[in-house]
Amino acid sequence: MADPYSILGVARGAGEKDIKSAYRKLAKELHPDRNQDNPKAAERFSEVARAYDLLSDKDKRARFDRGEIDIDGNPTGYGFGGPGAGFGGAGGQRGFRADGFEGFGGGGQDAGIDLGDIFEGLFGGRGGFGGSPGGGRARPAPKGANASYQLGVSLPDAAARATQRITLADGKTIDLKLPAGVEDGTQMRLSGKGEPGPGGAGDAIVTIRIQPHPFFRRDGDNLRLDLPVSLDEALNGAKVKVPTAEGAVILTVAPGSSSGKTLRIPGKGFSRKDGSRGDQLVTLEINLPEGDADLARRLEGWTDQRNLRARLGV
Repeated sequence: MADPYSILGVARGAGEKDIKSAYRKLAKELHPDRNQDNPKAAERFSEVARAYDLLSDKDKRARFDRGEIDIDGNPTGYGFGGPGAGFGGAGGQRGFRADGFEGFGGGGQDAGIDLGDIFEGLFGGRGGFGGSPGGGRARPAPKGANASYQLGVSLPDAAARATQRITLADGKTIDLKLPAGVEDGTQMRLSGKGEPGPGGAGDAIVTIRIQPHPFFRRDGDNLRLDLPVSLDEALNGAKVKVPTAEGAVILTVAPGSSSGKTLRIPGKGFSRKDGSRGDQLVTLEINLPEGDADLARRLEGWTDQRNLRARLGV
């Protein structure tokens, strides 16, 4: 019986990581695209894939280790008392001959038993040992393993769902459109872009990692920004440039605006799963120049008589 451990070159107690690593190494070496003039490589590639298919499935692996199934998942017959037991094996007292199944149950006469019905009940079809003609459905060839990627995306790009470019392990590049409602940790599946296998390539799983930004920050579906303004812009009002996820826009600062006042730019925040978008929230911060003698002279003798801290109880 073929031994999947020997085929992959791993110890019988090997862990999942070692098994996967061994399979990937052999699959790359033996892939038919790299061995077009070597038919034996294709056979070996298929054998490696069969071995990995069994050992990567915990249940199948355990059943193989107990001797219940072979590398293809077919019953070994050991469940009927071990090799050679039950159906005319060594030391058995009852048996049958291949030429007409004579002597089953003793006596040498046809006892009226339909062996096809017996096998159908045991193995899912007449003569259906392990998926032979008339038996169970043939098992599909296994696909290759999935490949994992991490894709860093800037905060503005995530908000605007800007197209991202990713380079795969084979050197090919793919342009990705970020999904609506993208979050840090969102996963995208690229069908057929994983490891090769006899039943086709696996998939590539791309995990989105949204990067921190020097001045934008996320607040739910909104994008926040603290905007410095000068004293004269706040006092007299002004039209100022404000960065957004998709470029600068002009924002009107009303006369007499104070630090902490928040202005809203609709539809410039993060996308939601329904395709709509949040807003950009711009908080004004009045920035005074340090040591400006001219400004000090202009304000000399003027004081603000309001009690700005009355609501604080002081």
